[in-house]
Amino acid sequence: MSDRKALNCFAAVPRGAEELAAHELESLGIAGAIAGKGGVAFVTDRTGLYRANLWLRTASRVLVQLAVFPCVSPGELYAGVFTVAWQDLITPAMTLAVDCSLRDSALTHSGFVALKTKDAIVDRIRETCGSRPSVDTSAPDVRINVHLHKNICTVSLDSSGDSLDRRGYRLERNEAPLRETLAAAIVKLTGWESSVPLADPMCGSGTVPIEAALQAGRIPPGLKRSFGFQRWLDFDCRLWDHLLKEAVDGIQKIPVGLITGYDQDSRALVLAARNTANVGLEGQVHFFHAALQEFKPEGDKGVVIINPPYGMRMGEADDLRELYCQIGDIMKKRCRGWTGYVLTGNLELAKYIGLKASRRFVLFNGPIECRLLKYDLY
Repeated sequence: MSDRKALNCFAAVPRGAEELAAHELESLGIAGAIAGKGGVAFVTDRTGLYRANLWLRTASRVLVQLAVFPCVSPGELYAGVFTVAWQDLITPAMTLAVDCSLRDSALTHSGFVALKTKDAIVDRIRETCGSRPSVDTSAPDVRINVHLHKNICTVSLDSSGDSLDRRGYRLERNEAPLRETLAAAIVKLTGWESSVPLADPMCGSGTVPIEAALQAGRIPPGLKRSFGFQRWLDFDCRLWDHLLKEAVDGIQKIPVGLITGYDQDSRALVLAARNTANVGLEGQVHFFHAALQEFKPEGDKGVVIINPPYGMRMGEADDLRELYCQIGDIMKKRCRGWTGYVLTGNLELAKYIGLKASRRFVLFNGPIECRLLKYDLY
């Protein structure tokens, strides 16, 4: 693909964060992004594609569309995939993998659709090159995405490789960590602009404070990782190096005390400190060993973000009522002048906070429908 060639792209996004991702694309100079359910469609060139992967905080992957065709039978699927000039994208020496998602279509078995797609791709390459590439599901050179919805098949190249929430800083994952993309979306929804402090009194391994720090320091979330497009035949190394240098030159130092995290689990705090160091923010985000009852934020205004457990297993919700009461108490008594945000997947428990939310944002934590509740604490 030439540098200026228009690429039809789709950024997959956690549900509820689609508008945020569209704004992010706009701020990267990519106009006309259209937010839909579960993602954002946009048109860009190679520079825009590289930039989107490097900078998007709320998206989980960026797909580049190759073909769209009606598909109700295995024959139509094979023929539609076969029309793509795969020999220009994949050599017999490379490896490939096919991911598939199906909804409301005549073909209902994703494994079969992936296999049939793979057959069409390798047959087309064998026909033109005399031999065929092999499949590698764990670390392929090229990842192909097939999306079948209401009998319309979209075949795309996955330009991201590993999911974009894998920033490369969180090497060990604790119990139930928040996805980095969701943490970034929460920080964006609060409207926090790094002019006031931000505190997380139940920070665990530090995902929310770190994502806030990446935003405040203008650090691209993809700085410490590699991407799928780097293995493509037309990868432009000079362009990529230029975009990385431009990004590094724009990084800013974060004021001391701007972002803090607190937790009563000292092991989680060890991970939080390690993750912060991995991303190059050592000493710029401060973590404290403290139980929720001891939390008192510094300063007379700021943003406090809490992601308490939701009590998804039987009997857990009863134990958590007291915690949600405590959250309400602490926000009321110790966070006057601040704005509080609580992400919960359990609206029954949220009632025990005992404060009236001024806004509610719907977000999905994986399959769990959640609410980000905003509290103005006068």
